[in-house]
Amino acid sequence: MLATHFLAIRAVHVGCVALSGALFSCRGLLRLSGSALANTRPLRWASYLIDTTLLAAAILLTLIVHEYPFVDAWLTMKVLLLVLYIVLGVLALRRARTRHGRTAAFVAALITYAAIVGVAVTHRPASWLSLVHR
Repeated sequence: MLATHFLAIRAVHVGCVALSGALFSCRGLLRLSGSALANTRPLRWASYLIDTTLLAAAILLTLIVHEYPFVDAWLTMKVLLLVLYIVLGVLALRRARTRHGRTAAFVAALITYAAIVGVAVTHRPASWLSLVHR
């Protein structure tokens, strides 16, 4: 039954990826500019809602396509990069004490986000780099 909803679930997943990345980028830029808006309750809750929906859609998609993290290499890489992205995001938005530290974590998080998207598009652990060797 889930398979009949594959396209809709994938559209929700991809939409949430875009929303999550856009919201993180906005919050990161606000944080780097010294604005207190970056960590306001509405923006944090929007992030939680988007990311929870994103994760739920991801889980449903793995069940539909029968490909799983720690079984399929590209999904394993996505999960590992996701953990790194979360850590870097926490550093960029809350934990890093210096502007330099926040900036480094923010840039690294954006690069990691791009790598996650690359793994999703190519279905290869090497992400965008896999396109270079074609």
